[in-house]
Amino acid sequence: MMSSFHAIGLMSGTSLDGLDICYAKFTQTNSIWNFGILNCETLPYSSDWEQSLRNAVNLSSEELLKLNSDYGFYLGEKTSEFISKNKIINLDLIASHGHTVFHQPKNRFTLQIGDGRAIKSKTNKTVIFDFRSQDVILGGNGAPLVPIGDELLFSEFDACLNLGGFSNISLKRNGKRLAFDICPVNIILNDLALKLGKKYDENGDLAKSGMIDYELLEQLNQLKFYEEKAPKSLGTEWIKEQVLPLIKTQKPENLLATFTEHSAVQIAKVLDEFEIKNVLITGGGTYNNYLIEKIKAKTKTEIQIPKKEIIEYKEALIFAFMGVLRLQNLNNVLSSATGSLYDHSSGLIC
Repeated sequence: MMSSFHAIGLMSGTSLDGLDICYAKFTQTNSIWNFGILNCETLPYSSDWEQSLRNAVNLSSEELLKLNSDYGFYLGEKTSEFISKNKIINLDLIASHGHTVFHQPKNRFTLQIGDGRAIKSKTNKTVIFDFRSQDVILGGNGAPLVPIGDELLFSEFDACLNLGGFSNISLKRNGKRLAFDICPVNIILNDLALKLGKKYDENGDLAKSGMIDYELLEQLNQLKFYEEKAPKSLGTEWIKEQVLPLIKTQKPENLLATFTEHSAVQIAKVLDEFEIKNVLITGGGTYNNYLIEKIKAKTKTEIQIPKKEIIEYKEALIFAFMGVLRLQNLNNVLSSATGSLYDHSSGLIC
């Protein structure tokens, strides 16, 4: 027996590249899921929106509540425009990740702004949002969440690696899906590129022009997070406390060279530790040729780069899929990946 669903996934990453929108069809035949991406688009943030989201962590509670509402209406308006532009008729739900402001699972809270009720008011569609909070309440890291999609949509790969604001990996071990954050990537590289007047380090050319500071590299590689066992996750608070104090004093080119090397070292170490045969790499960092070359040089793992729409929209696609699972009250968060008490169906529905 086959069932099918049409869903839109909305994703805003920590690197603030823009809002990813992905419209996809999901079909289930018996227990096998398949997908097709029908339309997708990235909407760059205006300078005002980028600044507002970047500064959200510094707002008062009242200002943050207002931003939560305003950003929800923004998401609703952009999604409504996307639906009209692409003449979308079949749509069962909109699943929104929101934008992460705080992520402190050890303190039992996480916050992704963008009120789903505001999205619904602008689209008049079923909206599912706030996918992370329940997992944190259940003792999990609230991340990574995409392993459910890796498990059911991309099972032909030994592992899936995302190179976004942070790098995270998902793999199968002893019959369970294990997933965790590896290290910061674009959240640092993009910030350093901005100091040189660029939004990001295209192809890794800026890093390639710099010199690696091996003393700093050793300090970065010795950060305690890298010794912790999975499941584990990273947030902007960790960046501020552990990384930024180490990288303030040098030329941006040299810091880019050093941090690119650091990311490659940590990623290759994980690939080798788990003896990964082949890995699917997605996310904006996939276009950083210098970083990819560095990773390839440090591991025997076969690197698989998919087509552009998967590179750029895999996370938005999987959040749409998580919405489909939530609508049916099926588990969409794996405790083996997040460390929560049990697998569960997460997301608020309105």
